[in-house]
Amino acid sequence: MTTTLALVQGDITAQSVDALVNAANSSLLGGGGVDGAIHRKGGPEILEACRALRASHYGKGLATGQAVATTAGRLDARWVIHTVGPVYQGADSDPSLLASCYRESLRVADELGARTVAFPAISTGVYRWPMEDAARIAVETVRGVGSAVEEVRFVLFDQRAYDAFAACLR
Repeated sequence: MTTTLALVQGDITAQSVDALVNAANSSLLGGGGVDGAIHRKGGPEILEACRALRASHYGKGLATGQAVATTAGRLDARWVIHTVGPVYQGADSDPSLLASCYRESLRVADELGARTVAFPAISTGVYRWPMEDAARIAVETVRGVGSAVEEVRFVLFDQRAYDAFAACLR
């Protein structure tokens, strides 16, 4: 099966999909940016589910590049897949960790039976990964993963991010 890749400029929390991917921090307890927006709009059910995951499996937090799912609370989705992106550190940055966020999120989506998944531009906010490089890694990784997901939607907050992803899809 071929996964369709789509671009949307807008708010990821407004997407109607099976699973939203959250660019989470390792604590899984909410934060700023996409993480904060998902927790605010999704409601306390997401935080409760994240606390339960920490208590049972991820006491020290979720490792960079890994992914785990919770309820989506009040979002128009069934699940939130939380993944921890790497912090960009110039030449010392490991692009395989960023690729792992996309690969592991799709693995979790497949386990859940999700057919539609919305991704933000992981690690491009406060984690400072350069947008053009992040877009290339995201698109190449999603194209290279054999997944049962029918549609991956990259939901990009601004025109700059949208343009970077659009260039990679061409």
